[in-house]
Amino acid sequence: MSAPHAYRLRDFVGGLAQLLDETTDETQILTRGTQLLKTLIAHDDWLDEAFTRPDPARYQQYLLYADARQRFSVVSFVWGAGQSTPVHDHRVWGLIGMLRGAEISQSYQRTADGLQAVGAPVRLQPGRVESVSPAQRDIHRVSNAFDDRTSISIHVYGGNIGAVQRAVYREDGSEKQFISGYDNRYLPNIWDLSHG
Repeated sequence: MSAPHAYRLRDFVGGLAQLLDETTDETQILTRGTQLLKTLIAHDDWLDEAFTRPDPARYQQYLLYADARQRFSVVSFVWGAGQSTPVHDHRVWGLIGMLRGAEISQSYQRTADGLQAVGAPVRLQPGRVESVSPAQRDIHRVSNAFDDRTSISIHVYGGNIGAVQRAVYREDGSEKQFISGYDNRYLPNIWDLSHG
């Protein structure tokens, strides 16, 4: 079953694929991709309920779409009350758009003394988009801004993020490699035109 306005995700996927056909320049991808993602998250009527469910133990990463050439993937991150990630990196460019609730991102850098917070935490409100890249503030910790409700953000990455080898960082700055995978076994059917 698909959400009533699944065409919004379908249009986003088509627009991003076209953008990636036109350019490999990361600055252009992040700039133009931000506008595409803002259009998608301007409406909260397209995400199928199956990809909005929190888990009491940990945040959920639901794959919504993976490009056949693995140029990009689209994921819904579902944050249960008070949940957060460890400090981690991405190894590919990414865009994070807030759909429901709010999240807080704290950037870090590795120093000779270990991890050090950089700048003030950023609060992402609905409709707002932030970018990440190995070339810019790629190491961060993300948390649900609320202790009493679920928050959902839509993430777009320059690769199949569930298969990318990345790292989480300990307080001393050392890293532990990981591959995140996904929390769903099935993808939303955005191609069924009989349902929108």
